[in-house]
Amino acid sequence: MNATSAWLLTANSNLNDPNLTAVFEQQAAGYSFTVHLIADSLWLVVAWPKGSRIAFRLAYSPNDQLELKKVLNKNGQVNFKIGSLIGDYNTVVTLPSAANPVLHLNTTLTAASPLLFPYWPRDIVVLGAKNSDLLAEGGIKVNQVGIRSGQLYFNLTRPKAGSVLYLQNLTALADYNQDTETSAGETVGGTWPEIGFALPPTIKNKPLEAGKSYVLSDAFIALSEEVPADEAAMVRQYLDLTAAVYLQLPKPPTNYKDWPGTLQKGLTDLQDSPGCWSQVAGNHYFNAYVCDYDTPPEIMVQLAILLPLVDYIEWTAAELEMMKTIKDGLTAFYNEELGTIMRWHPKSAENMEAREEQMKPMVMDSWYLNHPLLNLSRLALKGDKVAEKLFLESLEFAIKVAHHFDYTWPVFYKMDTLEVVKAETQPGKGGEKDVPGLFAHIMLQAWELTGKKRYLAEAEKSALRLHGLGFELFYQANNTAFSAGALLRLYKITKKEVYKELSYLCIANIMQNTSLWECNYGYGKNFPSFFRLFPLNDAPYTAAYEEEEVFCAFHDYLKHAEGEEVLPSLRLLMAEYIRYLVDRAIYYYPPMLPKEMLSEEVKTGEVDPNLWIALEDMHDGWEKSGAVGQEVYGAGNAFGILPRHYMQVDGQPFMIYTDYPTYGFSPKKHRPANFKLAGDGRLNARLLIVKTDKGKMPEFEVKAGKELIKGKKAKDGHLEFTIPGDSHIHVDWK
Repeated sequence: MNATSAWLLTANSNLNDPNLTAVFEQQAAGYSFTVHLIADSLWLVVAWPKGSRIAFRLAYSPNDQLELKKVLNKNGQVNFKIGSLIGDYNTVVTLPSAANPVLHLNTTLTAASPLLFPYWPRDIVVLGAKNSDLLAEGGIKVNQVGIRSGQLYFNLTRPKAGSVLYLQNLTALADYNQDTETSAGETVGGTWPEIGFALPPTIKNKPLEAGKSYVLSDAFIALSEEVPADEAAMVRQYLDLTAAVYLQLPKPPTNYKDWPGTLQKGLTDLQDSPGCWSQVAGNHYFNAYVCDYDTPPEIMVQLAILLPLVDYIEWTAAELEMMKTIKDGLTAFYNEELGTIMRWHPKSAENMEAREEQMKPMVMDSWYLNHPLLNLSRLALKGDKVAEKLFLESLEFAIKVAHHFDYTWPVFYKMDTLEVVKAETQPGKGGEKDVPGLFAHIMLQAWELTGKKRYLAEAEKSALRLHGLGFELFYQANNTAFSAGALLRLYKITKKEVYKELSYLCIANIMQNTSLWECNYGYGKNFPSFFRLFPLNDAPYTAAYEEEEVFCAFHDYLKHAEGEEVLPSLRLLMAEYIRYLVDRAIYYYPPMLPKEMLSEEVKTGEVDPNLWIALEDMHDGWEKSGAVGQEVYGAGNAFGILPRHYMQVDGQPFMIYTDYPTYGFSPKKHRPANFKLAGDGRLNARLLIVKTDKGKMPEFEVKAGKELIKGKKAKDGHLEFTIPGDSHIHVDWK
């Protein structure tokens, strides 16, 4: 039995008192909702149809006797006015309905005096069956880590009741966090059965202001009567409940960003800044970080920049000399003796300072072999013969490694002996668990390139290693996203449902590592952060490179999903991540940020605040950003966005931009322009007619399906339209 606090024992006893009276009762959406005022707390008790119950603390004043002043019930929204020693509470309960299946609880306190909160109890008690003081049994599947979403996803199994997705809208707590200098990180969690949200303690002697109103909780809760029977059902439920909550969650507005102009600035700095380049054995190579001359060139870095450049030149038909420079240096990474590409440039690897355990010539980080092979295969499929040779000649070694580790990769191993250098990310956590999906992707590419069924069989064997990993699958965001795409392709090839379900598992792991809130306190006021994605499952910051690659992988996944029966909640969440990434990603560039929020201490290389090279790391609002460095290999940021979101129309003085992915547009067809928009019809996207020269713009007709959409003038002569997701768009002009 888990240990519990005095607060939990008292609450459980009070809420199971047979003489307890209610101040409000109502049935809604098949559930029973009862509100009780008990001494220092106001509680909402929710009962499932079969009788199991869960309680949410709505208001709290320690060792006090709350006073109920007024109850207003109108249109499914119940307002409770509460008096207390610490101030006046206003709690609003919005009950679920057929149109809106999500319970919403909002509590505001107007402080009676300057207040410090050294402790605050969590707001959820799982009560179990009615007339029983035995707490329910169950398990937490997902909880907040660091500054990710303030979420809890859990099941109640005994007495069997169902499942709950709880999301605290941490955006609403900004005034509390700002005035108390606290973080919204690690506020939602707990140990069963004492779970939920707790206000961060005011440890810096920074009080709430007297007379000022503060949101102390803004929770959105999706309830289900289903206890998932297996992993696939759990994943579907998590994605569906998250999407249901997302639809009700207040979302910050987005703004159009000048990505064509940003790309040109980044391209100039990438080409011309000496801090981006090193020279080894007569060839020039990109540094991993600006002014990082101590680390040998890495093949992953070269290819991570080259592939987005390929996307860009295919879109613009431009020629970039530096692409030839990158390609000329790739063959130096091939080791004839081992028959494979290597991570480090062999001419400088021997002189490398071993600042970290993997920084040794023969030590390989598992994903660092597979990721470059994936990018080489992408080049090979585009007809690049040098890339094809490097890829095909490295395949046998990659398969040898996969077989040696039985498709379950450690963190680090030696290339020459395959001896494990580091087996697990943390004790008991296993190795790089998403690498089987990355390897499956490589094998699919090899199969597509050669037609050899052996590679398809390898892909299937590796992919199945992801089964059973649950929400522990995620090691690195981009690799998990690439895995999802590979699994969807495997499903389309084999028609085996297990692969589609495993692709959902990968996407669910990515979604649990996002933050569905805006960090608008401290330095966080200077940049948007809603729906950001974290590179590792325990990373304290977001990173440009991983976000850019996930963005591209999501585009690819949705493209492959066209015409397939894919979970609607997945389409919704992926399109929304893309929409917000296009809004946020420009703030990875230091010139977009005030210099005072850039870290003075930098782990690798230097940070130039005037250089349009992305920072690796964006932190919580109370921490400065750029402490890791300015990542040259994150340069794909703009080069990935421009060709995926701007549609060029031959011979016309404009481009068509959308912040959702699109399908079916043909630049060769002059008019009209027709394409399909991704996403969900319950949410809207932005369409912009972007003016590209000083000439007069034509008159436009924009339709979503058969509905004529009215536009408005935007900055710089552009025209802006709001269009529903998942619709067929028609743009004509005269």
